[in-house]
Amino acid sequence: MADGSLGPAALRSPRLHFSFPHPFPFVTSSSSVSLSVLPMAAGPCNGACSPRAISSFSSNPDNIAPPSLLVFSGGTAFNGVIEELKKVTTRVAHVLPVSDDGGSTAEIVRVLGGPAVGDIRSRCLRLSDESTSEALAVRRLLGHRLSLDASEAKTEWYEIVEGEHYLWNGVSRPYRETIRAFLVYFQNQILRRSNESFCFSNGSIGNFFFAGARIFFQSLDAAIFLFSRVSEIPTESLVLPVISTNDRLTLGCELWDGTIIRGQNEISHPTNGCMEPINKDCTSTTALPSRIKRVFYMSSEGSNLLHEVFPAANPTVLEQLCKVDCIVYAMGSLYTSICPSLVLHGIGEAIASRSIPKVLLLNGSHDRETTGLSASGFVSAITDALNRTYGDPDKSLKKLPSDYINALLVPRDGQVAVDVHCLADQGIFHVHGMNVTCRPL
Repeated sequence: MADGSLGPAALRSPRLHFSFPHPFPFVTSSSSVSLSVLPMAAGPCNGACSPRAISSFSSNPDNIAPPSLLVFSGGTAFNGVIEELKKVTTRVAHVLPVSDDGGSTAEIVRVLGGPAVGDIRSRCLRLSDESTSEALAVRRLLGHRLSLDASEAKTEWYEIVEGEHYLWNGVSRPYRETIRAFLVYFQNQILRRSNESFCFSNGSIGNFFFAGARIFFQSLDAAIFLFSRVSEIPTESLVLPVISTNDRLTLGCELWDGTIIRGQNEISHPTNGCMEPINKDCTSTTALPSRIKRVFYMSSEGSNLLHEVFPAANPTVLEQLCKVDCIVYAMGSLYTSICPSLVLHGIGEAIASRSIPKVLLLNGSHDRETTGLSASGFVSAITDALNRTYGDPDKSLKKLPSDYINALLVPRDGQVAVDVHCLADQGIFHVHGMNVTCRPL
């Protein structure tokens, strides 16, 4: 990775600090990924985002409140940062898509309908309390996956529903009765669909609990609230679906050659079966015939399944965008995890209106969606999504890349080319390298 002439000349702290109204020490390390922020280069600044080294939050004599963040992410890649981020601040709004259609989530949506809950469940588990033996027992239960063998999975599921499985050990009666009630309700909903055979193979108990709660309350937000209380997530940590709905949502994409692909799984990592292990490495799947131009939402009902629809953004997400101290675009699948949250009306407008740190955590490697894309290409894709460039021209924006992103954190020795001069042309003058050490989860 070549050094350019962008970023701070000297930054010795392992934290990234901005001179915004609320100092923001951004730490990115975890039990699975250890990151230390280092300077890459120095250059001009417009004054709105000049990095500076300041004392860490823990030694702040004025006892300034921890920074508040809003993070756009999917359900997997950013999870490795969660544990360390919790040491800095728990005032984080996690915005997640509800269009996942793979694995256990796909089977729930196929039989029971509704939005995908897998990414939300995954983030809730990462944020859950681990301070007591009971909290750990609840986390183990809701994080458990059934056997890949369909027969064994069904037998194990019945043991859990009947309260006889060892995973209930350590869970007190109030928690046991609460969790089990929604698992039983989920099972009853499956039995009512007598024309559909549900496959429990590799099923997630947390997904089943989540789906049962959502159907019972007829509210995704209520299900998240219940899951958050059961797993004792800090009240200031928010897990927000970017679209608050009880309906099934399907993600589509248009390639530059005009091809339309339906379904997140088909875009990102097509498999031969819903329970096939997923590998997002770009070498593990057939390459796309052309690069992705845009992503959008498609109808899941009626005869015209290629019809584009325009769901509304969750009002709570728009509210949080107007309040937080920093906006983060997390690492992950660019077009199927990040962009689905950005293409909704109101998201681009809210982000562009804020004069705060807007940080892109650049991926360390490519996947099927981003093969050959440079750092400025990632920025362009995010800008186009927020501007809704290739959608309805009457609803598009014409904001600049720097209106949406003003800093990049880049893994050193990463596979994504960091074209600093192109980033400068986009108005982005702060690129910071990170030493990354990966360890098994």
